[in-house]
This record gives sequence, structure tokens and C-alpha cells, in this order.
Amino acid sequence: MNQPENMKASNTPAPNSFEQTFARLEAILETLNSGHASLEEALKLYEEADKLIIQCSKKLQDAERKIEVLMKGRQGELQLSDSQKPLTQEMQ
Repeated sequence: MNQPENMKASNTPAPNSFEQTFARLEAILETLNSGHASLEEALKLYEEADKLIIQCSKKLQDAERKIEVLMKGRQGELQLSDSQKPLTQEMQ
């Protein structure tokens, strides 16, 4: 069955922002869950999703590192939790 153009495996460069990457992942998931993708298209979408997941994970790790830096005390020391791990804040 034919899929809308925005649901097909893309040959364009990966989205830049976390939000764009995540939105593309959601679109891929919808297509794969619909059962309408051919085996070849499903494999291409799966490969694209795998790359996008890696990108999202990297962006989240980078954000966590930035938050850790921002959580440093005025003396320049990293603030630690009771378990001696760097304090972080959840992103909303």
C-alpha cells in the first residue's frame, strides 16, 4: 500500500533539533505499527529509526552534562547528591 510521502523512509539528512528527531521517530513508529509498510520499506524505516534513536540519546546526554555544569555551586564545585552522584534536574 502507498504511504504518504512524510511517512516513507527518507533520503534527506536527519532532523537537527531533538523535537524534530523525536517527531520523525513517532512518524516512523506509526507507519511500522500500521502494518501497511512493505518489508523493504519497514527495514529502511527501522534503520532510519535506529540512527535517530542514537541522535536523541546523544542530545539527551549532552543536555544532562550541560545541566550538571549549571548545577555547580558558586565555588565551582559540582553539587553531589547523598549517593555522591552529580545533582541534575529533569528537563520539562
